[in-house]
Amino acid sequence: CMKAFVDQDVCIGCGLCAEICPEVFAMNDQMTADVIVETVSADAEDAARDAADSCPVSAISIEE
Repeated sequence: CMKAFVDQDVCIGCGLCAEICPEVFAMNDQMTADVIVETVSADAEDAARDAADSCPVSAISIEE
């Protein structure tokens, strides 16, 4: 199963991942991104990969 991680020290809070894949990512009160699921559902895997690839500071890592 796929897991997603956000490096809070790197995240700049652009919000792109939450737009691309709201099933997995959401902005928190600190205006950085959080992973909101334990494991990424099969139907959200492509979007999660797109979000990771789209992150301008490469703060998202995907574990498959």
